[in-house]
Amino acid sequence: MTAPAADRVFTAFCAAGLWPGLGKRTAAELPAAGITGPDDVTAARLLKLPKVGKQRAERLFSSFLSAAPTYEVVTLLVTAGLDAKLAAGTADALGPDPARRLRDDPWALLGLTGVGLADADRLAIALLPGADRQDTRRGRAIVALTLRTATRDGHTVLPVDLVVAALRAEGVADPVAAITAAVDSGDVLDHEPPEPEFDPDSDEEPPEPDPALRMLSLARYGMAEEAVAENIARLMATAERIADPAAVRSVAKGLDEAQKQAVAAVLGAGVSLLTGGPGTGKSRTVAAVVTLLMAKGSEVALAAPTGRAAKRLEELTDHPAVTVHRLLGAQGMTGGFSRNEEWPLDADVVVVDEASMLDVELTAALLEACPDGTHLVLVGDPAQLPSIGPGHVLGDLIDSHAVPVTELTTLYRQAEGGAIARLANAVRGGELPPVDSPDREVVVVPATGSAEAARRVVQLVTDSIPRALGIDPSTVQVVTPVHRGPAGTIELNKALKAELNPGDGTVWGFDVGDRVVATANHLDLEPIGFANGETGVVTGTGDGSLDVAFASGPVTVPTNALGDLRHGWAITVHRAQGSEWPGVVVCLPPEAGGMLSRPLVYTALTRAQSHLSIVHASGAALARAVREVDVRPRRTRLATLLAEALAD
Repeated sequence: MTAPAADRVFTAFCAAGLWPGLGKRTAAELPAAGITGPDDVTAARLLKLPKVGKQRAERLFSSFLSAAPTYEVVTLLVTAGLDAKLAAGTADALGPDPARRLRDDPWALLGLTGVGLADADRLAIALLPGADRQDTRRGRAIVALTLRTATRDGHTVLPVDLVVAALRAEGVADPVAAITAAVDSGDVLDHEPPEPEFDPDSDEEPPEPDPALRMLSLARYGMAEEAVAENIARLMATAERIADPAAVRSVAKGLDEAQKQAVAAVLGAGVSLLTGGPGTGKSRTVAAVVTLLMAKGSEVALAAPTGRAAKRLEELTDHPAVTVHRLLGAQGMTGGFSRNEEWPLDADVVVVDEASMLDVELTAALLEACPDGTHLVLVGDPAQLPSIGPGHVLGDLIDSHAVPVTELTTLYRQAEGGAIARLANAVRGGELPPVDSPDREVVVVPATGSAEAARRVVQLVTDSIPRALGIDPSTVQVVTPVHRGPAGTIELNKALKAELNPGDGTVWGFDVGDRVVATANHLDLEPIGFANGETGVVTGTGDGSLDVAFASGPVTVPTNALGDLRHGWAITVHRAQGSEWPGVVVCLPPEAGGMLSRPLVYTALTRAQSHLSIVHASGAALARAVREVDVRPRRTRLATLLAEALAD
């Protein structure tokens, strides 16, 4: 196969947005400046571009040179007839010399986001003479791909039988060899089935372990679960009582017995959980814990998975709170954390709110950063959706019975959140009662289909809610379960932008005044970066960059991170988790029917602080989901590992 003309690769590279700092507009001006291939890129020629001064020309030249490894990958992809955009993130996923790695093993391409097996097979045919479907490298990659795909549904492990079935479906004749190769590579762990319980005094033969319980995991998640179990056992073993249980009396005013019990558990246990629905007084209990510990002179660190949740925690406790990522000193987009076993947190007590959002890797990092003797308090609502990342940490901790759990059940928040709290708590219990809200705190707006639902949403945000309730559209958030269709995030954002902030989309489709949501972590950006799920507003545009005001602070977002921003007037329920807004419009279109579950509906409803509109177009599917459909179970090992670690 002949290599494509250099300018074809160059054009594809620029069009895919892989040249850091080069915006689409400037990219379109390159040919006029005589830049049609890599050899034409010089600071002098870049200076000929409109609105490019000496400093920017040198920066663009430097960033082009630093992108050379990605450019080499684009050459391989274009040669194989593949989309250059697949090369995004190659250096992070494939290491410092990604092109050499792909020439050695084309199926390593599967480590990149958005790549399918057909793409990797196509690259293999282009790069390897006589590429073979039975190549061990292909089988090994399919094992990892199968496990990685399962992590998108939250699983940390898969039964071996399911992995064998996936290998056979892709034509792999020897699945055992493929699994062995994957385990030998170090990327995959093989977990033998547990030994069955057996009475050694009986005369019977000991039963064989059940082979159906043999599991495989990606090494990173298998090791993370083991680290969580070990570190929880360590904190439980090393914790000393911070204060006498009698000290609870000093902050007991206004607390019920369960809340006092939760405060006492924090004082004694290395790890304790506080759970309950909205309006049951979790925040009041946390505030009492903070007051008591501050009076004792203890160092307290407060954190939550999202910027909005951290801000709310700070307001409720009158004590500084940060995101978990910032507490741990996150290093960039995919890096580790500066706070760890070697440089641990210097707090006596660490409190993390919205703990249902903690995935297993973030939990492992948090626990590793807690030195011996630290008391960790996880506050959350297990009825909400589980974490976006793999694992079921809060649920597994509760199921393991390994740490003390206080569940708050008495509903207090009647005055300031009556109808919302009542509806949410009914849904939490599997019921969908008729809405009784004369003050219009909760409004149900029926719609006959997706198109009508979308029209109703736009009308509510731009007209009805501001006019009838005096709530500014800038504080109203639309939440929907789906991305596609007339009432999905994509189309709703187009419609809401047209009404609330019309414009040409000057930088990557964004204008000043647009609301945006982050879809990945970029915590390395100046001055403080942003985290997945954070919403913000565009305050300024540069050539290929945006200034965005997030809840956690202002950030300048460069070209290479703009792909991880979306318009944010309408966001998915998962992205909304951990945040609250004064007004929320929950849209439930017919196409969401199969996705609806009690945790999803419950999580959506509990995003609203003072007003909730429900645009209901999903018919009987809504009541059925609330009544019957709990969260889809996640396959994990953590509950078993915790029971074992604490039994030792």
